[in-house]
Amino acid sequence: MIVKQLEDLINTEDEVKGETWTSRRLLLKKDNVGFSLHDTIIKAGTVTDMWYKNHIEAVYCVQGEGEVETVEDGTVYPIKNGTLYTLNGHEKHQLRAKTEMRMICVFNPPVTGRETHDEEGAYPLLED
Repeated sequence: MIVKQLEDLINTEDEVKGETWTSRRLLLKKDNVGFSLHDTIIKAGTVTDMWYKNHIEAVYCVQGEGEVETVEDGTVYPIKNGTLYTLNGHEKHQLRAKTEMRMICVFNPPVTGRETHDEEGAYPLLED
């Protein structure tokens, strides 16, 4: 059994920060559960371009308000507390935070925890 407290991850190597987000990596590839689980804060008023070409990501909003747009077709989906979106087609997308948003994110395959978005907005596939 794995038991962790979010407060124990703050200011450790399991808290990764980007310009528009902070991701607390609760479960990682090293935990050997087949996925990774992140508690991510998206900063209010920010725009983030992403493309998880190597991962499937499911995102559940537990706080805040914003929107996600699929780049290919320009469809905009509102996000608020209780919204789930899944990038099961590896869609390029833009996330826009109207307020600070707290998102619970699941990645398959799992990330190692060292990843940050590359120039395409993707996480590379890294080995342990």
